[in-house]
Amino acid sequence: MSGVQVSGRTDTADLVVVGSGIVGLGAAYAAARRGLRVVVVDRTDAPAGATIRNFGHLCIGAQAGEARRYADASRPLWVRLARDAGFWLRESGTLVAARHDDEIAVLEAAARDGGMRMLDAEELLRLAPLRAQAVIGGALIETDLQTDPRSAAAAIVRHLARLGVDFRFRTAVTAVAGERVETTRGTLTAAHVVVAVNHDIDQLLPEIAERSGIERCALDMMRAAVTLRHPLSAPLLTGWSLVRYGRFAGTPEGARLRGRLHAERPDLAALDLNQMYTQLPDGTLIIGDSHATATTPAPFQPEAAFTAFLDEAAALFDMPTPRVLERWQGVYAKAAGDFLVERGDAGVLVLAATTGIGMTTGLGLAEENLTAAFGWTPAMEGTP
Repeated sequence: MSGVQVSGRTDTADLVVVGSGIVGLGAAYAAARRGLRVVVVDRTDAPAGATIRNFGHLCIGAQAGEARRYADASRPLWVRLARDAGFWLRESGTLVAARHDDEIAVLEAAARDGGMRMLDAEELLRLAPLRAQAVIGGALIETDLQTDPRSAAAAIVRHLARLGVDFRFRTAVTAVAGERVETTRGTLTAAHVVVAVNHDIDQLLPEIAERSGIERCALDMMRAAVTLRHPLSAPLLTGWSLVRYGRFAGTPEGARLRGRLHAERPDLAALDLNQMYTQLPDGTLIIGDSHATATTPAPFQPEAAFTAFLDEAAALFDMPTPRVLERWQGVYAKAAGDFLVERGDAGVLVLAATTGIGMTTGLGLAEENLTAAFGWTPAMEGTP
């Protein structure tokens, strides 16, 4: 990896990618698989944003429409990258715990489209260490994957560097104009430029951000040491998750569920809760998450959110009180639509997932839109 070295590098490329989050890495991967020379520029010294501050849950089967198309395209790319780059990934599916009849109704309506299997309470309890009295059944979304985002992103960077991608970390981009990318370490020129800086698009290309209504969504999360009677076999969603994801939220059943949840628990609705859980290979449990949207979200994390996370976990899981190891704030771009795909001045391609599904959709978002924008032929399965 070239790191921050200055000498011995070529400042021309077939593709310059601004940003080393999952969408930027997906763009670099798409180009590298076609044998192109790629430079990735990022002001940090490693991926440090939303790509590492998430559940590691690749929630493919809960998406709808355009998001589902990108998610489906991302799935084989994740599987291949995990194999080639050597990071942990499991084809786990996703569990959904239902605690009320209206949650079962949402799942049953969605299951008619396939890719989901309804579970009775007994089977759900074999797959998830929950309190028997807390659930009445659930479902398994069969297509979904799970990874550890902290190790996956770093492994992808190492793999792409072995494929010849030149990473220019600790290098800020100050301007993008056509084939020229101005940085704090000099000028880069390329046949094509992709800007994939997520919420920081308002810093680099403010006109596009304003036109698209880009804001920042800040979310609170935690990781805890837990003692479970058996491991959690897959990421676990709840009714609060069903009212967030497109496959469920847009249905009449989803609307009725949202009404009941918000009426019964306005405190959790005020946190914009997505009550979900993933267990990492070391046995710790990621718990979350809340959401707050603003142009510049406050950095102060309300303890009420973390208290609610632990209270809801205690009501659902059959376990002693967790020992909290870490708390953090994630930030991602948010807009009216799920994605920003725009050709900037002189053909610069701007990409972002503008909702909290970047890990699920980012690789497919990059692959599909670079192929279309730059006139590439689809990459062959046997390429690196």
